[in-house]
Amino acid sequence: MLAIRLPVEIETRLTNLAKLTGRTKTFYVKEAILEHLEDLEDIYIAKQSLQDIRSGKSKTIPLEEVMKKYGLED
Repeated sequence: MLAIRLPVEIETRLTNLAKLTGRTKTFYVKEAILEHLEDLEDIYIAKQSLQDIRSGKSKTIPLEEVMKKYGLED
């Protein structure tokens, strides 16, 4: 269960969309969260990876080396 307070403008838009389509506001809130949750998770992972590279915990491999290893050279 999650309770959120939305600005009046967003609440109004959400209410109007729900009325126009016959779906619930909950449906659209859930859809919006699912749509963006994966992106937010990816951003977090990318930032963490960058921090690990900068701190020396992880290393990078040149693209040419990866392509050669997997036989994808030109």
